[in-house]
Amino acid sequence: MTMTRRGLLKASVASAVTTTGLTWFAADEVFAADTQVIPSASHWGPFKAVVKNGVLVGIQPLKDVDATPTTMLTEGLIGRVYHKTRVKYPMVRKSYLANPTGDTKPHLRGKEPFVRVSWEQALALTADAIVRTAEKHGNEALFSASYGGWSHAGLLRPQVLQGRLFGLIGGHSVTTGDYSGGASQVSLPHIIGDMEVYSPQTSWEVMAEHTEVMVWIGCDPFKNNRIEFTVADHQMLPRWMKIKERGVKFVSINPQYTPTDDAVGSEWVKIVPNTDVALFSAMAYHVYNTGKHDKSYLAKYTVGFDKYLAYLLGKDGDGTPPKTPEWAAKITGIPAAKIVELAELFASKRTQFAGAWSLQRAHHGEMTHWAIINFAAMLGKIGKPGEGVGFSWHYGGGGMAQSNAIMPVGLSQGRNPIKARCPASRISEMLMNPGKEYTRDGATHKYPLVKLIYTAGNNFMSHQQNTNELLRAMNQQVETVICQDPWWCASSRFADIVLPATSALERDDMSTGGTYSNDKIYAMRQVIKPYGESLDDFEIFRRLAALMGVEYGFTEGKSVMDILKASYAATGQKVPFDKFWEDGIVRIDVPEKMRKWVRHGDFYTDPVKNPLHTKSGKIELFCSEIARFNVPDCPPVPKYLEPVEFLGNAKSGQVHVVSPHPYNRVHSQMANADVRLEQNVKGRQHVLISVEDAAAKGIKSGDLVELYNDRGALIAGAVVTKKIMKGVVSLEEGNWIQLDSKGRCNSGAINIITTSVASSGLSQATSANTCIANLKRCDDAESVNRAYEPPAIETAAQSKLDVDALKLSERANIVKGATMGAMLPGEKLFYERCTVCHVPREPGDFTKSQWHGITQSMFPRAGLDDLQRKVVLDFLEKNAKDAIVP
Repeated sequence: MTMTRRGLLKASVASAVTTTGLTWFAADEVFAADTQVIPSASHWGPFKAVVKNGVLVGIQPLKDVDATPTTMLTEGLIGRVYHKTRVKYPMVRKSYLANPTGDTKPHLRGKEPFVRVSWEQALALTADAIVRTAEKHGNEALFSASYGGWSHAGLLRPQVLQGRLFGLIGGHSVTTGDYSGGASQVSLPHIIGDMEVYSPQTSWEVMAEHTEVMVWIGCDPFKNNRIEFTVADHQMLPRWMKIKERGVKFVSINPQYTPTDDAVGSEWVKIVPNTDVALFSAMAYHVYNTGKHDKSYLAKYTVGFDKYLAYLLGKDGDGTPPKTPEWAAKITGIPAAKIVELAELFASKRTQFAGAWSLQRAHHGEMTHWAIINFAAMLGKIGKPGEGVGFSWHYGGGGMAQSNAIMPVGLSQGRNPIKARCPASRISEMLMNPGKEYTRDGATHKYPLVKLIYTAGNNFMSHQQNTNELLRAMNQQVETVICQDPWWCASSRFADIVLPATSALERDDMSTGGTYSNDKIYAMRQVIKPYGESLDDFEIFRRLAALMGVEYGFTEGKSVMDILKASYAATGQKVPFDKFWEDGIVRIDVPEKMRKWVRHGDFYTDPVKNPLHTKSGKIELFCSEIARFNVPDCPPVPKYLEPVEFLGNAKSGQVHVVSPHPYNRVHSQMANADVRLEQNVKGRQHVLISVEDAAAKGIKSGDLVELYNDRGALIAGAVVTKKIMKGVVSLEEGNWIQLDSKGRCNSGAINIITTSVASSGLSQATSANTCIANLKRCDDAESVNRAYEPPAIETAAQSKLDVDALKLSERANIVKGATMGAMLPGEKLFYERCTVCHVPREPGDFTKSQWHGITQSMFPRAGLDDLQRKVVLDFLEKNAKDAIVP
């Protein structure tokens, strides 16, 4: 007999939690008096939590806010909070606990049991390892892998709190840049004056009115907008359908046919991965040769066309031929006639190009977005209503009108006294080559000598390319790995000390709706009590701060609720905090003028009054700054450079493996929830394989397959489909890791086989989508997938640890550096309000002009008023890359 939702509430707590398919409730559901309904929010959407006897038994989506809630919200949120992979207690790896200052047997990470310890012992071991490492090797030896801030949607994200604590004890080495848009965030400020990959897009209403052709280039907004860095409300999905209803033609340039393509009926143009630059170069060549380029636009809005043209015509001295459609056809797999057809279509229609971040996660990835920009500029499209380029249509509700309201922000990360940094995707190289020089954005840096890794709320073991290389590097170099996380993810499994953090449902916090629209503020109220002995991140770092004598500097005497109330008050919203907290949401009006906003529109209207924040003030088809950097593998015009591995140089029978963002996860978050079973094959990540490749290798849907190369091997589940081109397979990133006796990942974690080669010496970004592997049917899997099982746990007699004898506070006082109190007003505001997403950008990372461009989209999310913006800009200008230093 099927149980009704109302019947579910009458069932026992155990039944309520374990019954599947009955975890969401209609918006008009009426509950009994013994049931609480608590408003909260997540990456997957806003909701009301249905709680009975202290147990979360259901989710009630907000129909008037999110008309299309996903199963990640309605089912996955409950499934993972009570999952068996929750870390219930503080844990220490067995060999590390036996001898924390001696031989800890690092090669046994991920292989041996953990031992439960008390919080007192775990925090003392953690603080002692931090201080001991700083004493012996300096604070540079402390490395934060707590990158990104994706752990939850709130203000008090663990990487910010960790940065705040470590800044108070002398600082730590951190990552710079990110995996998402690492190449373009460095190159595009030089080319078009902003990072672009994190910038708001033209209002959807402008698109509906003006656009004739929308070009998806690896872009899949219907899938990727299922989640957001803040709170997803899926408002663009019905808007895309309205745009379609206006008669817009959609063209998808992609090796696979995506959920977006299914939804809007895109014309599919199959392309060999990593060859988009060749396609756009050939289209540029064709429009020039046929006189379809816009000469007046090029003269008024761009610089460097003559040098770019020399490359197109094969006359710039690099030895490459003219970039004809026939030349590109051999590289891209797109027939020359089709390349001509596309070029003429785009030239003759009001066309918007939407390039995905995934395009630049490749060897020479800096070239791809740049080639799209150059082609669009040759057609005279950038800045016109419904036309041009955009590299964030697939993210954050790109296309929703912006409120420009002040948003709440939490605690400051603060200034980091240590300036040693490692590009996000270069962790393995850093560990293997301490002291080695590397270049990034025209400057030369050195890798620090790292002996301790601390990761909070970030599964770096799933992020980093070439997992086996990372493991070797960690075993060779790192004495202590500390992971602060709610779950036994890969980073927890390969750690020495594991500190159980609460999930976002077990703490109070606050977030916002619409990464770009910023039109809602959400209360993230605590729904259930902490699971096991877990503590929220603020409390863990507060206790560590107390042990090391910097508690007041960390908290400034404020509780979590004090911080949230102050953050809300700073927004200037008229709704009283108590009412907001009770209701769970405040809606913010969007100015009418923003519904007509056009990306780069002011520049197009008056390029003299509103120049771009490039060196020339114009679009740089040839970039003199990049030329000045003289990076051997990053030329000053967008050139097609053969990737280190792709189908054009692969061996017979090999496939190119692309690794898009997953449909039912945020990277590795939600991987342990049962929603994975919607797509999993025999408990493994599914991999899309073309009909032709499957037939050639004797594979059918439902088979297990092995992907392998000289970096590693993994097992996945086959889905044979016509929606991917021959020679390419698609394996979503973010799976947890379980290695079998042969070293194969039995869960299908893509980074076991991806390359750690840098995009180029300009950005040092990831090349994860440059990956060639062998494919075969797997008939020798050793077990079911055990990635989502907890590790072996041992209990041991609790020994009384003499914390006072460690003298942690006195020792930390010797190594600690500058505090927040020593900072100037603009400096304090910058580190407090503008550095909450990833690790702080340093003022010297960009020029004065570039900061003016970047802060246009940064300041609204940072919640700064006009006076505060002026103070921060003054600080940035005085400390920018091109500031005059006396």
